[in-house]
Order: sequence, then structure tokens, then C-alpha cells
Amino acid sequence: MRKIPRCMSTQHPDNVSIPFFAKNPELDGEDEVMEAFYVFSHLGACEQMWDYEGKEGDDYVVKKLLSKYKYFFKENRLGRDVFLTLRIPNPEFENVEAKIILETLESIPRSFDTSYTVFSDDIPPIFEVILPMTTSAKSIERVYRYYTDFVVKKEDKPIFDNDIRIKDWIGEFKPKKINVIPLFEDFEHIVNSDKIVEEYVKGKEIDYLRVFLARSDPAMNYGLINAVMLVKLALYRLWKLSNKTGIPIYPIVGVGSSPFRGNLKPNNVIKIADEYRSVHTYTIQSAFKYDYPVNEVVEGIKQLKGIIPTNPKEIDEEYVFDFFNRASKTYLEHIENLAPVINKVAKHIPARRKRKLHIGLFGYARENAKVKLPRAITFTGSLYSVGVPPEILELEAIEKDDYFKIKSLYQNFENDIKDALTFANIDSPFFPKKIIRKIEEFGISFETNEEHKEISKAIASTILDLKNYNIDELTLRAAQIRKFIG
Repeated sequence: MRKIPRCMSTQHPDNVSIPFFAKNPELDGEDEVMEAFYVFSHLGACEQMWDYEGKEGDDYVVKKLLSKYKYFFKENRLGRDVFLTLRIPNPEFENVEAKIILETLESIPRSFDTSYTVFSDDIPPIFEVILPMTTSAKSIERVYRYYTDFVVKKEDKPIFDNDIRIKDWIGEFKPKKINVIPLFEDFEHIVNSDKIVEEYVKGKEIDYLRVFLARSDPAMNYGLINAVMLVKLALYRLWKLSNKTGIPIYPIVGVGSSPFRGNLKPNNVIKIADEYRSVHTYTIQSAFKYDYPVNEVVEGIKQLKGIIPTNPKEIDEEYVFDFFNRASKTYLEHIENLAPVINKVAKHIPARRKRKLHIGLFGYARENAKVKLPRAITFTGSLYSVGVPPEILELEAIEKDDYFKIKSLYQNFENDIKDALTFANIDSPFFPKKIIRKIEEFGISFETNEEHKEISKAIASTILDLKNYNIDELTLRAAQIRKFIG
């Protein structure tokens, strides 16, 4: 049985600090090759997501890693001890870059050949890909079958009539199959992830399946509390499916450092692992890696690797759907009101990768809102910059009967809200007054970071044309205090 990583390092650009190996504030392809080695060799993570979605991923990453760091990878083999997992574009949503998926899948046998040349064995350095915005079993099947039927099987075809086969000309294509990891990102497909997975595995001989659940886009589309409860509902249903089919399912959850996007940071590892207790793999995003002292990062990853996943808690599905319907409407109303502010500040949020951000699914919340918003990291950073943490925008929907129910389903709820309120400015002209009353009603105490509050005041004044501060500098300073961009 293969080793299932506990930590998947990703290229999400939520970091404020620039890593020591980067040539510029925005990491490029060569920096990301170095990053993969650094993550494996120094931080102790066992997996690196290699992203082709929204940017030009380096097709020669395996060749570059093995040529530069051969002695490390001789003892820490790609595909056995440490892993590169490709995130590919989804042609259903990314028409302009749809054909990148073909190039990416074709690169897998070439990476195998590179590894074979160095080590002379059959360990494939890459054998799993992530399909973002998965909407059906057919979506997963297309990727799986394209690789097996069009990439690999062409090896037996002659180049022309009565000529040699392709594999006699350029060699065999290995590995013979790949694993496709579905990534579910919106309400409909998160809550039905078990049904989609069940349809996909039907009739297949599968040793195990990894299933990826997003946390950032659901929070952005429906609010923090809804996002947490939807993911927990999906985890519970996937656990039941695993018991039903006998196929081990190893969930992945995509968590960032801000409470809104997961609150996974080096000093909060145990709480998050307890919250999502059945999750086997957590994303280690850029703020986790670069905005804390290295010894704390290493210790956080070590802690996470030492925690053994267990069965999820049973979920009250009826309540989750009832609260979702009420709270998502309230959340959406606040987002519609704040959209002009978000979009103004978004232009001043610092960039950290030479890439377009993951496009995400435009969930129905945003379609109904009829507003255009930036992606999740920039969205979150924009609201924090004006002293309105997005975590608090559902609080107005919570009634007295809801409060204790939510705490029973989302055990870190109060901690996450307090962490967010540290960087709030309740005196801000943009902070919803009804939510202040809710904070008082539920007795949520918090300590305000006064330096961050003063910066948010200055940003708000400039947005309202009352002052003329350098917003680029202010948003960066505020992010440095928080230790995450968004």
C-alpha cells in the first residue's frame, strides 16, 4: 500500500514574506522547482502540488529535481517517499487552457523515463493528478480514460501501415494508469461528492481513492460557518461510502492560514486536525511555510504527520441544510454591499506568484449577487484590510438556538471568530452594525490588534477619498501583522 501524505505543500500565494530562495517577490517556475526541494528536504512535507491550472507549470520539474538533487532523491524517492501531484486545468471551465491537460498527461511517461534513466527501476515519479471543479463521475472518468486509452495505448499502434509500433520506436509508456483525485468546490458537488465518487468507482479495481474538498471557495461563496459544515457533511458521507464499498477513501482538505480559509498555521495544527479528524491530507499553503520561523513550520508539519486520522463525527444533515439556506442569504447581502470596497482594495493586494489565481467555480451565491469579485485570497485580504474580517458576515443569521448547535458541529467556531476579530475595526464605516450587536449578544470577547486597526482606518479613509495614503504599502503592512495576505 502506498504512503498517503499527511501534508500537501501547495502554491497558493497567501504568504507575505518572500522565501529566501526567491529571486523576486513573485515566485516563478525556477523558484517553484527550488520550493519543491525545500519542502521535501527541509520542512518535512511529503507531497508538493504542481499546479498547471491558471499558470505555466514546468513540464521538466522531475528532470530538474533529479539532476540538481540526485543524492537527496536517491534516498527519498519521488513516487515512493515523496510525491509530486499535478493539478490540471478542467476543460469544462477553462476553455482557453483546455489543451494544457493533454500536454500535462503526456508529460507523465516522459517523467517516468527520466527517473528510470537515473535509478533503473519502475517507480513512477508522478502517478496522480487533481481535477479541480469536479462536477460528475464522467469528468473524472474522462481524465482517467484519456490517459489509459490515448496516452498509453497508442504505444501499440504502428506509425503507418506495416511499420513498427510506437513503443518499438520510442519505448513503452509508463505508468500504465494514473489516479485521478476529484476536487469538489461548490455546494452541489461537495454535498454530493459521495454519490459522484460511488458512480466513478463502480466496476473498477481500485485499491484506494483520494478525494479533495475545497474550503476557500465555499467560504467565499457561502460564508465561513457554511463552508465548515458542508465540508464536515461531505467527510461524513465519504466515510460512510468507504465503509459501504470497502474501498479506502483518503480525504484531502484545502486549508489556508486565515480563519476564513481554514486557520491552519504552525501554532494551530492540533485544533484543526481535531476539527477535521477524518482528513488524511492537509494543504500546507505559502503563508504557513514562509510567514513563521522555520523551526515552528517544521514542528507544525511534524505534529500534523504524527496525528492519526479517526472516524468523523455524525452530522445533523437536516440542520446543516436549514442553516445554509438562512445564513447564505444573509452573507450574500453583506457581500453585495461590500463588493465595491472589496474590488477597490483588491487592486492593492500584493501578488506572490507569477500566475493567474485558481479560477474557482462561480457558485450560485455570486451568480445571484450579480457582482464580480476577486479570487479567495485577494477577496479575504481586501476585507481584512478595511477591518471587516469576512468570518463575521454570517453572524447576523445566528439565533440563540443556533449558537450552541453550531458550536457542537464546528468546535473551533469561537476560536476562529476570535482570531478573526483580532484584526477587526468595529468602528470602520464598512463594519456592519447589526453584527456588532450579535458579537455583544453572544458574549464573544476578543483583543484588538491596535496597530492593524490604525492601518485599516487609514485604508478606509483613502477608499472614501478622505485621505491620500499609499494603500499598497498599508495593505502589505497589515498583512505582515496578520502573517497572511488573505
